[in-house]
Amino acid sequence: MRGTWSPNHIRSAARRGAETRHVDVEKEKETHNYLSKEEIKEKVHKYNSAVTDKLKMTLNSNGIYTGFIKVQMELCKPAQPSPEPSSGGCMNTLHISSTNTVGEVIEALLRKFLVTESPTKFALYKRCHREDQVYACKLSDREHPLYLRLVAGPRTDTLSFVLREHEIGEWEAFSLPELQNFLRILDKEEDEQLQSLKRRYTAYRQKLEEALGEVWKPG
Repeated sequence: MRGTWSPNHIRSAARRGAETRHVDVEKEKETHNYLSKEEIKEKVHKYNSAVTDKLKMTLNSNGIYTGFIKVQMELCKPAQPSPEPSSGGCMNTLHISSTNTVGEVIEALLRKFLVTESPTKFALYKRCHREDQVYACKLSDREHPLYLRLVAGPRTDTLSFVLREHEIGEWEAFSLPELQNFLRILDKEEDEQLQSLKRRYTAYRQKLEEALGEVWKPG
């Protein structure tokens, strides 16, 4: 038994699960506006000219570039004991390639801090600052953080990265097929309850009309 579930919890879980996966699929369909080698060369040069902390990017002859990203570690639980500093709220610098995906970056960060939990329990967010407002957006596993860093430039007040644990609810212990099956069962039970309620009130209405008929029957 995985806990007590109300119909509303299961309905919400199933729909949220389906919606989340739909969004993920749509994100995977999106394609980056990939740059030509000349555009990459120009942007890398511009990026390096604006760098103030010596963390420059390096462009290889094959068009792949390497560089550094800084990631704020906002983990609810402390990392396993390690020679590294505590990961709770610290800033970590990671050297990556333009081919590295968000999923690979998450795995690299967890390895560095000896976090033994599954990478699927974590998400990488990009944090943007616009007009004195801060916006956080979860990145899909197939996005490329170094590409985002290159396009945004080196300033972390324009774009920064944050690693967080998923806000996992009880329902996430179930797979999507399980949740969809629960939803079908609930739909069937709901229909049966509605039909039973309609029959009950129909019978009640008939009795009430019969009683009223007796009262108003001419003597």
